[in-house]
Amino acid sequence: MTKPGNTMVAAQARGDRIIGFLRDIVAIPSLSGQEEPVIRRIEQEMRDVGFDEVRIDPLGNILGRIGDGPRVVAFDAHIDTVDVQDRDQWECDPFEGKLEEGLVYGRGAVDQKAGMAAMVHAGAIMKEQGLLDGVQVWMVGSVMEEDCDGLCWHYILQEKELAPEFVVSTEPTNMRLNRGHRGRMEIRVRTRGRSCHGAMPHLGDNAVYKIAPAITAIEQLNEQLADDPFLGKGTCAVSWIGCNTPSLCAVPDQAEFHIDRRLTRGETRESALAEVEAALSAAGVEAEVFTLTYREPGWTGLVYPMDKYFPTWVLDEDHPVLDAARQAYTSALGREPEISRWNFSTNGVAIMGLHQVPCIGLGPGPEQQAHRANEHCPASHVIEACAVYAALPARWAAAGPG
Repeated sequence: MTKPGNTMVAAQARGDRIIGFLRDIVAIPSLSGQEEPVIRRIEQEMRDVGFDEVRIDPLGNILGRIGDGPRVVAFDAHIDTVDVQDRDQWECDPFEGKLEEGLVYGRGAVDQKAGMAAMVHAGAIMKEQGLLDGVQVWMVGSVMEEDCDGLCWHYILQEKELAPEFVVSTEPTNMRLNRGHRGRMEIRVRTRGRSCHGAMPHLGDNAVYKIAPAITAIEQLNEQLADDPFLGKGTCAVSWIGCNTPSLCAVPDQAEFHIDRRLTRGETRESALAEVEAALSAAGVEAEVFTLTYREPGWTGLVYPMDKYFPTWVLDEDHPVLDAARQAYTSALGREPEISRWNFSTNGVAIMGLHQVPCIGLGPGPEQQAHRANEHCPASHVIEACAVYAALPARWAAAGPG
C-alpha cells in the first residue's frame, strides 16, 4: 500500500459534512414516485457546495454539473428506496439517519444514498483542487429505480438530457470495482378456465389448478439455465401468484404467476420467453406468456412507459474506462481495487445494456445490506468512495480522447 492521494485527504477533511448530509437524506423517506423532498435536499446541497448548474428533468431526476469542458462524465445514484415493511425488525428508527460506531443506519443508507452523499462532495473536491480541466461532470440523483431499474437513465439518454462518455454507478460494491451484472426481465404466465359455483366445481374449469404443473415446470427450468464464469448462472423464480374469481365461493376463471428471470451472458428476451413456453408445453400446460410494461407516474406526474426487460451488460476487462477507474482508485486510496460484479440489477441495464454507454460500478457498503432491516453503511466507505470519484474524471481526461 502507498500513501493515499490528495483527494482522500480532502475527503477526510470534509468527512463530518459528508456523513451529515448522508444522515439528512436517509432521514427523508423517498419511495419510488415520492422522491421530491429528498430531491430538494440534494438540490440544496449541490448549490451550497458550489455546483455550476443544478436542474431537475421532467421525470424528476436531479442533475448537477461541475466544470464546463467538452468531455462529459456522469455519476449516478438512485435516491428512491424500498419501503419498511416491519418496523419491529429494526433496532433503530429507519428514518433517523443514526450514526453509531462508524456505521450509518437507516432505509437507503447503503441502497443507495451513501453513493449520492459521496458524489456531491466529490464534485466539490474536484472544483477546489482544479481537477476539471477539459471535462464537465454530472452528478445524477435518479428516481424510480426500485420500481423499474433503468427507467431513469433510459429517459435521460433517450431524451438526450445528457450524452456522457461513460457513467459511474455508485450502487454498493463493498468498495470493489464492478464491471457488469446479469440482466433481468419480468415474465407473466396466465392460464384461463371457466367459472362456476364453488359448490359444483365439476361444472367449471379451474384456472388455478392449471398453474400448479406450470410452477413445477418453472422450478425445474431454473436448474437447466446457462451459466457464465464471471456473471454467474441464469435463474428464474416464481415470485407472485394471483387469480381472478367472481367470489370466494366460485371457481376461478383466470390465474397467473410472476417469474423473476435473471439473464446471464448470451441470454435474451427471446430465448428466455422461448424456454418458458417450451417448459410449459412439455408439462402439458396451455398458457399466455408475456413481459410486463411499467406505466407509473413519477413525482412530477410524467408517465414514461418502459418494457420490463433489462439486458445483461459487461464492460471488457481491457476497457479504457476500467483502466482509468483502476488508476483513480489506486492514486486516491493507495491500494489496488478488486474487480468484480453485482448480484443484483442496477441502472446499468439501461446505461450500457440498452444504450451502450460504458458503465463502471463503485459504491460504499456491501450489496447484501440492501433491502434488509437495520440496513447500514460504513462511514469510512463513503469517504473513500468520495476520494475515488473526485480523482476519476481528471484521470480519464489525462488519458486522451475517449
